[in-house]
Amino acid sequence: MSKRIGFYSGSFDPITLGHLDIIRRSFRVVDHVVVGIGVHASKKAMLTFEDRKRLIEQETAQMAQEAGGQVSVVSFDGLVVEAARAAGAQLILRGLRGMSDFEYESQMVGMNAILAPDVETAFLTASPALQVISSTLVRQIAAMGGELTQFVPQSVADALLAHFAEKS
Repeated sequence: MSKRIGFYSGSFDPITLGHLDIIRRSFRVVDHVVVGIGVHASKKAMLTFEDRKRLIEQETAQMAQEAGGQVSVVSFDGLVVEAARAAGAQLILRGLRGMSDFEYESQMVGMNAILAPDVETAFLTASPALQVISSTLVRQIAAMGGELTQFVPQSVADALLAHFAEKS
């Protein structure tokens, strides 16, 4: 039996409890989740690729083991469908927080279907308690010294606090 591989892309700057919920639930449909961190020269990430990769690997290791699956982390700077193909994925995994996400994502599905008809896309809606979380808002809360552990794991909160402490 061949391994079912799913590709979950984003900036993960930082990874949130919402992202982790999607990865955990992805194991219901795939055996291996490849987390693709989009790296764009025009966008300046707050956390380095290495930090984001380390945090994702750290926070997903136990859930992958419990699911009998695997998580790997890669970087990419081109089209998601090309990165998914390069990872051997047959499925692109997308998390939805609400209707506005659905409208944007459904356009992307249409474009991706034209570019790569052999790669399917599946939507997983965020768990209700996690739908309000976004990396952008987490960064803003971190920059203002707010409490983060309702939105990110402790390891991520620590990394964000360290980042802002260095900037002070």
